[in-house]
Amino acid sequence: MLGQIMLLVATVALLHAAYSTYEHLSHLKALGRPEGSLPNDIVLETIAALFLAIVGATVRSPPLREVTWRSEMKRRAQEEEEDPRLSFSLFAQRAGLAPKVSPASTSL
Repeated sequence: MLGQIMLLVATVALLHAAYSTYEHLSHLKALGRPEGSLPNDIVLETIAALFLAIVGATVRSPPLREVTWRSEMKRRAQEEEEDPRLSFSLFAQRAGLAPKVSPASTSL
């Protein structure tokens, strides 16, 4: 819930910063000075919105899964357990375009 609120506030702040930038540039154009830097408050609002969005997305993300050899092998298909080198096979071998080399026929 906190992450969603942070993302919502960050989105609103970023949209407000974009609108403020548009208004500032329109004001400069009306004065005949199209060159000029953005005010510091707009830049700070944009940076704060970006930071808030990053933190909100981090808080909102699901917990990380365990990535170990054991947990990875639990999820593999039966054919990949027979030949663990299958993930290193060429595309042509996986598609059946090239003959499959059995593990017993290869020697180092």
